[in-house]
Amino acid sequence: MGNYNLYRFAQFLANILPLKVSQALVMALCDLHFCFSKTDRRAVENNLKVVLKTDQVPVPQVRAVFRNFGKYLLEFFTMSKRLQPKFIKSNVHIKNAEYLTEVFEKGKGAIIVSAHVGNWELGGAVLSMLGFPLSVVALAHKDAKVNALFNAQREAFGTMVIQTDVAVRRVVEDLHKNRFVAILGDRDFGNRGIVMDFLGHQTMIPKGAAHFSMKTGAPIVPLFFLRTSEDHFEMNIYPPIYPPFLKDGKIEKQAAVEYIQEYLRVTEDEIRKNPSQWLLFREFWQS
Repeated sequence: MGNYNLYRFAQFLANILPLKVSQALVMALCDLHFCFSKTDRRAVENNLKVVLKTDQVPVPQVRAVFRNFGKYLLEFFTMSKRLQPKFIKSNVHIKNAEYLTEVFEKGKGAIIVSAHVGNWELGGAVLSMLGFPLSVVALAHKDAKVNALFNAQREAFGTMVIQTDVAVRRVVEDLHKNRFVAILGDRDFGNRGIVMDFLGHQTMIPKGAAHFSMKTGAPIVPLFFLRTSEDHFEMNIYPPIYPPFLKDGKIEKQAAVEYIQEYLRVTEDEIRKNPSQWLLFREFWQS
């Protein structure tokens, strides 16, 4: 079964079965993934060793990453039936929404920087439902049908998707329209970032969010949509970070590094507090 058919099958089951049944089935599949994928298990364990600063990670904590990823996918595929205003009111605690209102009223848009932690897809949908015009920069899947499936889920709640091949032009246009543009700032997929310290080790960090902000004047707002007890959620919104002044309109590398460090510290803190919600299945520092 190809990726597209697999995802469509998962989507079909998630929407016809009762939620508790779907979740039990997904958790069983996640446990099988944990048991039989030695490569993924080793990658998650090595990432957690760095985050937790330990040589040995408890097995349940490694397994929790696999289970949280399953929950993330299940929630993504059932957004259309579960994500209603009543759900947000009952299950989502929003902290510091005034920061979003503050930057929106300034009229220059904002760059929402998050990471592969919690459920960033659900967070984007909630942000759109709160009335903030949102675009998301998304890496295109190599399978066009899978890409279309995922983008349809994102766009169902009013979010506009910007593919990375047209990101420079579209991001600037959307910021000038006073839209929010969401970017995941923890992992560089194209080797075009900047080598920086992240959680105590050197790695390549994306620079796009900082460069867009410095070029347009749009502030960066760190935001994380995190799982809490009983699979409720907390949307943590941090104060806007405004870009430094550019001499002659040129971005100096050191200025960009210092700017990235400001929101990277927040990202590090959220990952340290929620290590089993950092959903990466490749060794982060090895790459």
